[in-house]
Amino acid sequence: MKPVSNDAYFKNKVCVITGAGSGIGRALAENLAKRGAKLALSDIDTDGLAETVRRCEQLGAEVESDRLNVAEREAVLLYADAVKAHFGVVHQVYNNAGIAFHGEVLRSEFKDIERIMDVDFWGVVNGTKAFLPMLIESGDGHVVNVSSLFGLIAVPGQSAYNSAKFAVRGFTESLRQEMLVGRHPVQVTCVHPGGIKTAVARNATYAEGIDGKSAASMFDKKLAMHTPEMAAQTITEGVRKGHGRVLIGWEAKLLDMFVRVTASGYQRIAAAVNRPFLP
Repeated sequence: MKPVSNDAYFKNKVCVITGAGSGIGRALAENLAKRGAKLALSDIDTDGLAETVRRCEQLGAEVESDRLNVAEREAVLLYADAVKAHFGVVHQVYNNAGIAFHGEVLRSEFKDIERIMDVDFWGVVNGTKAFLPMLIESGDGHVVNVSSLFGLIAVPGQSAYNSAKFAVRGFTESLRQEMLVGRHPVQVTCVHPGGIKTAVARNATYAEGIDGKSAASMFDKKLAMHTPEMAAQTITEGVRKGHGRVLIGWEAKLLDMFVRVTASGYQRIAAAVNRPFLP
């Protein structure tokens, strides 16, 4: 039997991508557009979203785009119905939208932590719940939830972000098991990107007393090692193969192994390494 190519696997699949206005979301949209997928793209950044739509249409993709705040549950539910009404079916959902916040627990306000949870965790839950019945109905569904390297390892100063991304991981891994137990025709993948060259650090918010520009500059210069295009290619390959977990970057793979080997001992090491960078 002739092997199925990447293009053949994704051709004519209706793929929903949140946070498609930049970074990994835009790269995913372009990657899938090249493979013949039909795209439902959303972002809260309408200018960035319009540019993604322009690029994907130039690649020949059928695109439907909408401004969407994934933290607004009713809006997400209405959006899912609109996508189904437009395309008639939904095959894949990439819950990618996310924001960042840096601050120790003592310095963080409740509202800061709530905002991160609303977007990074509840946004994933909202997108999953809204589209899951449609994915089951398609007979060939796939949920792709983007966690983070910080969904594998915790570090000081990232308590809110760690909380959201660990929650995404737990939610997604449990969902995958539920789909297997229920024999539903839906695959589930949790994605853990390492240092990707996106604007997430530059657009992050910070607790009072933290120099956000310096922190963002350090991330861009020392930690952002991989392109969004590389991340998108890794994700789509993992989706095609039906992987339950996709790690992006050698550092994600290395630190995942580091946590497995050291167990809770990694926390003292992480504290020592990060101490010079904390206020």
